[in-house]
Amino acid sequence: MTARRLPAAVLSLLSLLALASCTGGEGQEQPQGADASTRIVVASGQDVTGKNGIRQQLIDAWNTREGRHGYQARLVELPGSADQQRSQLLGALQSGSADYDVVNLDVTWIPEFAESGLIRPLTDAAVKSPEDLIPSVNSTSYWDGERYAVPFNSDAGLLYYRKDHLRKAGASRTELSGGVTWDELRDLIDAVDPAGDNAGWTTQLAAYEGRTVNAIEAFASAVPDFRLTDRDGKYVATREQLTAGVTELRARTARAYTLKEAPESREAESLSAFAEGRTTFLRHWPYVYPTLYETFKGKLGVARLPGKAVLGGQNLAVTSSMSGQRAAKAEELIAFLTDPDSERCLLRAGFAATRASAYEESGTAPDCRHAPAYAETPSASPTGESTVRTPPDRFADGTSYSREILYPALKEAVHRPVTPLYGAVNRTLITELDALYDPPPRGPGGSGLGDAEIAKSLDEALREVLPG
Repeated sequence: MTARRLPAAVLSLLSLLALASCTGGEGQEQPQGADASTRIVVASGQDVTGKNGIRQQLIDAWNTREGRHGYQARLVELPGSADQQRSQLLGALQSGSADYDVVNLDVTWIPEFAESGLIRPLTDAAVKSPEDLIPSVNSTSYWDGERYAVPFNSDAGLLYYRKDHLRKAGASRTELSGGVTWDELRDLIDAVDPAGDNAGWTTQLAAYEGRTVNAIEAFASAVPDFRLTDRDGKYVATREQLTAGVTELRARTARAYTLKEAPESREAESLSAFAEGRTTFLRHWPYVYPTLYETFKGKLGVARLPGKAVLGGQNLAVTSSMSGQRAAKAEELIAFLTDPDSERCLLRAGFAATRASAYEESGTAPDCRHAPAYAETPSASPTGESTVRTPPDRFADGTSYSREILYPALKEAVHRPVTPLYGAVNRTLITELDALYDPPPRGPGGSGLGDAEIAKSLDEALREVLPG
């Protein structure tokens, strides 16, 4: 099946993913406006909920509350991939070439931007009800004992699957919302792909951060309490731990089970393969759930990943160039964008909320008043009807997607290395793990480098990059 025959909802999401990952020939948008003293510019990557997406709607809600004579916020979306956005922000803040006041940073960038003095420590006014923040998510906001950011939206890898494929194959299980192990997953793949045509599952193994995420998930699954770095950014992993991790990564991405193009796949390619029906299982992020559900409805299933999932997401920080009343207003904006109401809106839009209260039972959770298009019920919208379709929270077996799958995944998710040198660590992992995905004979099932050899080279490379 070609991409042209994909459902319109999936094509729309793929278009947005392509836009977010392109090299971008146009320069970054520069803030405009005469009254800079009362303008707060928020720089962020592309919003995967689309044009006038949930982030823009929340900023609009804050602007409305502030009124004509108050401060006004403006969202500037940066083009390019995550790595390109990081480079743009670093260059702009270091040179002062763009007047960004609030920046939406990937959780792995907080130590680097804080250590470089590009963002400032926050006061208590920047976060409402900090006890409501999910602890694992909240911990990504700190560096060197100080809070530099507030979690905006979180992320954790999930397992999507096609129930209709499992039914057709007569698989022993078709409802996996209660959880599945890797051994059970391989048995199910054998049922739907008895010929071993590499149609079992796919993930993101191309030479970008997706490979790093999959590696950390495998390492953490193979080694209890695995960490590459401690909270101070010092290297603490052992060669034995890395060997166990490489062995696990090799096993879960073996040719017999994994879509053959997975080693060249990023988020868009893996999503396309799943949407086209060329694979039964997909590792992806929560934001694709609403679109996939709209496309496949009762044919779609979602569960927690077998083993550990990596924690993702973005946090809001105030740039160090701000001071006085403007800095205080920027903190007020962050507090509004991350309050319980906003987080409920983000969850309804498809993001993973950062607050425990967003996952409470309907009727006790915060309303979504800031963005009525994502209201829980039609009556909450000014027009009397919801303008955005959201998937049901409860599956046929009674399992709640948000409370019993997404929320536990976030609470138990593992961190990528916490270090100001994350970019170098990421490049090292991508490069050293190439040995697993080269063509035979070096690749899986070949006669090339063994797990211990790959781990030895990885260990030596990481020791050159990291202190400790």
